[in-house]
Amino acid sequence: MGSKNKLKRFKENETFSNVVQPKREEILEGFQLKGKWNDFFKNDHPIVLELGCGKGEYTVGLAQRNPNKNYIGIDIKGARFWRGAKSAQEEDLGNAAFLRAQIELVDLLFAENEVDEIWITFPDPQIKYKRTKHRMTNPVFLKKYQQILKPTGVVHLKTDSEFMHGYTLGLLQGQGNEVLYSNHDVYKNAGSPPEVLEIQTFYENQYLDKGKPITYIQFRIN
Repeated sequence: MGSKNKLKRFKENETFSNVVQPKREEILEGFQLKGKWNDFFKNDHPIVLELGCGKGEYTVGLAQRNPNKNYIGIDIKGARFWRGAKSAQEEDLGNAAFLRAQIELVDLLFAENEVDEIWITFPDPQIKYKRTKHRMTNPVFLKKYQQILKPTGVVHLKTDSEFMHGYTLGLLQGQGNEVLYSNHDVYKNAGSPPEVLEIQTFYENQYLDKGKPITYIQFRIN
């Protein structure tokens, strides 16, 4: 994407009422919306996050299907989620929003027990050992998710990486967390929730074209 195009998208994001772009200092010093996301949506519906939302296909797709839940797509790349934010605006989806921030700061963006569900869709598996601190289901991240999730809160991981699938399953079982459902090839093996099969991201379609199996885990952090 050219820098001109990026600038245009950044500018357009600033005009969208469904996009929140706090400065890092604002987040570190006490983020205004922390604990007040239901005020932002002007309702008391459950709050669901998509972490590393990319173009926002899942955030928009879930919001279309479930009008009684509020969805927030989070990504540091605003030019990327511009597409999802624009679609949500055009479709008048009042239950879809986008937040430009680093996933590492998620516990500073949401209050304890504020979130009902988390979706992690096609994260970078960070296979190399020294990259494990960036792996989105590592113990540090799981602790942050547990902090903001309600005790009954659920995490969904959908990925094309068999490594990430296996790593996460092993870690969850090792920590005594509750694996509610697991499928190592969702399109071949029946049983996955409709949202897993019906919503496909840009990257997912590329993986499917290459014949890669798509995996899914649904779990609760104890």
